[in-house]
Amino acid sequence: MIEKKCLPFGMPVQQGNPAYTEAPHRFIDREYFIITYETDPEVLNRILPPGLEAPQPLVKFEFMRMPDSSGFGSFQEAGQVIPVTFEGKSGSYVHSMFLDCHPPIAGGREIWGFPKKLGVPHLEVDGDTLLGTLDYGKTRVATGTMGYKFEELDKQEVKEALGAQNFLVKSIPNVDGTPALCQLVRYHMTDVKVKWAFTGPASLELFAHAMAPIHELPIKRVLSASHFIADLTLPYGEVAIDYLKNER
Repeated sequence: MIEKKCLPFGMPVQQGNPAYTEAPHRFIDREYFIITYETDPEVLNRILPPGLEAPQPLVKFEFMRMPDSSGFGSFQEAGQVIPVTFEGKSGSYVHSMFLDCHPPIAGGREIWGFPKKLGVPHLEVDGDTLLGTLDYGKTRVATGTMGYKFEELDKQEVKEALGAQNFLVKSIPNVDGTPALCQLVRYHMTDVKVKWAFTGPASLELFAHAMAPIHELPIKRVLSASHFIADLTLPYGEVAIDYLKNER
């Protein structure tokens, strides 16, 4: 019999088999479809946490397919990421994420503070078109399209973007509902290998939904799109700002 290792802070503790494994997590052939669009700057600035600034009113809507993820299995994901600066250095703030698999939802929320919710994202090639969709329950909330492999992108530039700093807000209550943790978390993807990258003409539609309000960052115009596959590793993060202690 294989002895089970009990993670000290993984739940459920008593069973010795929590919902997720320890980091780092290695992703093989992680497929990205990213559409960059211009949004309302006033809305964008209202949602950013203290310490982060948006140099331009931009949002990146991402559809992702992860067929080989150590500890997490195979799943798909979609959500919004905002280009930001922190102390003068460029990075990205993860604003919303929707997944179709429990371990990365539980692990992502409990360890790093990823804003993950259950959804139905899907990424596929439809004839000559790359198609990304996101449903919340039975309702379509996002549709993205791009011409499939129209023009090759510089893989080194894509690699540098993937290795930049990323930010999250980890907010966890005590059992009485009062704040237990409220932190600005920073992490970097490591061991990045971009296998190929392309761009093409693109479109994006966002639809109103009470429980998946991605439309609240409205689309003014679509600026660009990219489609690429990479291998990369997600390690543990670090606390950039502890909001409860008001210390960096």
